[in-house]
Amino acid sequence: MPIVQEKVAYQILFGFEKNYRWFCRITSGAKQRFEQAQWQATHSAVKERISIYEQSLADTVSELYALINPRQQDSEFWHAVKVHFAQQLNQHPQYELAETFYNSVIGRLFKHSKIDENIMFVLPSRCYISGQDKQKIVNSFDTSGTVGSMMQAILSMYRFNIDFKDKATDLSNLDQALRERLNKAQLASVHTVEILKPVFYRGKAAYLIGRICMPNETLPFVIALLVNEQKQLQVDALLTSNKDLSAIFGFARSYFMAETLYPAEIVAFLQELMPNKKNFELYMSIGHYKHGKTVFYRNFLQHLEHSDDQFTVAPGVKGLVMAVFHLPSYGVVFKIIKDEFPESKRVTREQVKECYRLVKMSDRVGRMADTHEYVNFRLPRNRIEPALLQELQDVASLNIQVNDHEVIIKHLYIERKMTPLNIFLQTETDESKIHNAIADLGLCIKQISAANIFPGDMLHKNFGVTRHGRVIFYDYDEICLMHQRTFRELPKSDDPFAIDTMSVSPEDVFPEQFEHFIVGKRHLKDLLKQLHPELMTAEYWIEAQKRAATGEVQHFTPYSEAQRFRHQP
Repeated sequence: MPIVQEKVAYQILFGFEKNYRWFCRITSGAKQRFEQAQWQATHSAVKERISIYEQSLADTVSELYALINPRQQDSEFWHAVKVHFAQQLNQHPQYELAETFYNSVIGRLFKHSKIDENIMFVLPSRCYISGQDKQKIVNSFDTSGTVGSMMQAILSMYRFNIDFKDKATDLSNLDQALRERLNKAQLASVHTVEILKPVFYRGKAAYLIGRICMPNETLPFVIALLVNEQKQLQVDALLTSNKDLSAIFGFARSYFMAETLYPAEIVAFLQELMPNKKNFELYMSIGHYKHGKTVFYRNFLQHLEHSDDQFTVAPGVKGLVMAVFHLPSYGVVFKIIKDEFPESKRVTREQVKECYRLVKMSDRVGRMADTHEYVNFRLPRNRIEPALLQELQDVASLNIQVNDHEVIIKHLYIERKMTPLNIFLQTETDESKIHNAIADLGLCIKQISAANIFPGDMLHKNFGVTRHGRVIFYDYDEICLMHQRTFRELPKSDDPFAIDTMSVSPEDVFPEQFEHFIVGKRHLKDLLKQLHPELMTAEYWIEAQKRAATGEVQHFTPYSEAQRFRHQP
């Protein structure tokens, strides 16, 4: 008769495997949704896949309570459970995800009050050796013939239950594009082309992702596919630069649907192509955001051990809702909801949390930073600047607990660090970069609204600039769906106070006023009006609202328009 600890370990693994089957079932449906152009169903599947983890976790915890009273068991009991669980993971193809699920169960049982390697996998149980399952995730293609024959073999290997609009033109475009990217010597030296077996689906696109291997260099090899309005398949682009691949896997984009039983091997392959991407970012990009959080935490602990700088207030204008700080040597910012908000902020703490959940579930279209939520996040007190600790105690005392050695943050958001747009515009001296930032700011606002999100507070301090110069929105406390606002024209009157005398509800928005607060300096206001004049008109926003109401899913390519192949209408 198995001992109780074995039963508990088995029940947790059963819960994980049930969750993973559910995850894979949703993911495997991406191919059919893509073929049938079921874009609303695609969006619903994204939301469902994010939400199932919490449901599986709740089910598993409930089943454990049917076996034992978890909180009455001592540390030795849970250590034994961990040992049995680890033994069950020998040869398990998703052992790293299973360990994260186990940690989540322990966290739920003890309300995240125990971060203890003795009973949790704070560190992984083993070091994954990449390449051991490579043959299970990669297709290799013959490069001894012509470029055209190789492209034909690739499109024949990855089959879709949908006709190509013009396969011959697609093959010609691919052939020509590769010959333009590589010179004759490079083409002659190509010894291998490898493409991941899973197709990567997101939004209205599908991507074949691989690499071109030469003796002295390796280049990304990405074929982007779209379904046109006539429900025909066409190749949209061939991408061969690291910058393009990094943009496709950007932190402001929704998670991919990529069906695989070997996520660690997929991530290892991708990291070879994108060494600047962190391991946790790549897990998140393929939908394993919970495990991504675990890997982030491990990475963070390791960084703390090998650094000595202190946490300090993040640069930029202080927010009215969030207290934001950072570790200068690390690439994220930490955000805590303040205890109280000024009267100008008509939101509650729960509403702020709901806004962040809305973004998590939405298509972020490459314009809204992904955020990761933590509870009882621990920081070493001696690494926190006294001024920062005092500020946190002043504005967020309900959310922190301080002892002699640690500062425990009860609820925390973590985001990728960017240069706040207001600081970028103050410090940048290159006029062309300033022009591009203002142009991209307008596009950012338009694309967010096309994704059925009204950004709300559009002050330029709430936008960031990435290292590639892309403008990203990151302040979500006033966002809402487009239908939740009424866009109105300002009254036509000689009375400058007329707006104060008319009936105005909290949901009313006057776009003509945007020019006064999105950016500060006059020449920047004028540039924004010149590049995006429609943003300052109620008519534009009303039309955007109508389009959002139809439920039509928009598509924005993560690469430039110039990189797209031209197709005859």
